[in-house]
Amino acid sequence: MTRTTASTTGTAARETVNPTNSNPNASTTSSILHQPRAVWAVAFASVIAFMGIGLVDPILPAIAQDLQATATETEMLFTSYLLITGLAMFFTSWISSRIGAKRTLLIGLALVVLFALAAGLSGNVEWVIGFRAGWGLGNALFISTALATIVGAASGGTSSAIILYEAALGLGIAIGPLLGGLLGGISWRGPFFGTATLMAIGFIGIVTVMKTDAVRPTPTPLSAPFRALANPALGVLAAAALFYNIAFFVLLAYTPFALVPLGFGSAMTLGFIFFGWGLSLAVTSVWVAPLLTHRLPRTFVLRLVLPLLALDLVAAALFIGSGPGLIVCVVVGGMLLGVLNTVLTECVMEATDLPRSVASSAYSGVRFLGGAIAPPAATILAAAISPATPFYAAAGSVLVATLIVILGRKRLRKADGAEISITEEAEVIAAGDR
Repeated sequence: MTRTTASTTGTAARETVNPTNSNPNASTTSSILHQPRAVWAVAFASVIAFMGIGLVDPILPAIAQDLQATATETEMLFTSYLLITGLAMFFTSWISSRIGAKRTLLIGLALVVLFALAAGLSGNVEWVIGFRAGWGLGNALFISTALATIVGAASGGTSSAIILYEAALGLGIAIGPLLGGLLGGISWRGPFFGTATLMAIGFIGIVTVMKTDAVRPTPTPLSAPFRALANPALGVLAAAALFYNIAFFVLLAYTPFALVPLGFGSAMTLGFIFFGWGLSLAVTSVWVAPLLTHRLPRTFVLRLVLPLLALDLVAAALFIGSGPGLIVCVVVGGMLLGVLNTVLTECVMEATDLPRSVASSAYSGVRFLGGAIAPPAATILAAAISPATPFYAAAGSVLVATLIVILGRKRLRKADGAEISITEEAEVIAAGDR
């Protein structure tokens, strides 16, 4: 039995698969720790990059208080970061294909160091919001290129590489709030300076360990990520990810404000709560997601776990007046998000024959734009209707994502390892070339 996988050049390659495995896309994770040094350098820097997502979580109330900002203004720290990250993602493959992966990674890291320092030195919330946007530009250059680099260079196949990438994501998201809580207990500026320092270390690691591209990459057209979204499989996954990411960032960005009235508003307390959330995400990314996809088709896992996330968000709305209940929902949500992050990323890498850098740029761009909508929308809904409303809205957004996956399941057969006919493949390619 064979399956078609996407190579870094976008050509099809055949791979022998154990016919007894119910999901031929699955691979073992035994080789995940046996990676080239360059992969570990990029993974380490990825941990630090993803720390930036949850870093400000524990200090949101402190920033709002010290800089005399409203909850919605403070949530713009997420929106400016995610909006610029999402928009810039569409152009990262064009840039990296001209200057190479290593230079793109280093430029991204350098920008994060610069803007994180500037944010820490800011005197008002408007400046912090602006510098977080610059931080998002650096993160876009780094994150999209890092995924393609790890998948292209890691040993053990695509699944092992994605597990390693998602482990870095989970670990970074877990450590980010903890570092934010520890340093934020001293000053809200501390987490920004801490991130700048760690990113500088990551910069040195990549300079030292990663080799410059031996072969000049083939330039990618500027329109490639936008045209890629016309590919039916990638279009379905990107649309589902947009609505899924709305829920992701409601849980991450709005919950700290929901916990403040319940007596859980200190930076240290919020840091430990979201450390538990991120740790749960990391554990399920590395161990639970592969276990499920080894036994079940990837799209079935999505259809199974997405509704569970919607139920968890409804539970968060019902427990809006209970601190312990809301904390449990946060941690359980982390477990479900870990599975979904890994499975969605695997689907994106396997569902098409597009170059991985292009698929990653297009998918990530749409996904982060979904995240940019959520934080300010959540606080506006909470103020206009009730504190529980953002969680109900997030649950509805997850159900939309579920419906998209269900309706688009025929387009995602390749993500499940099913072979498609020559006619079907021609239709998919033609759709992507329009």
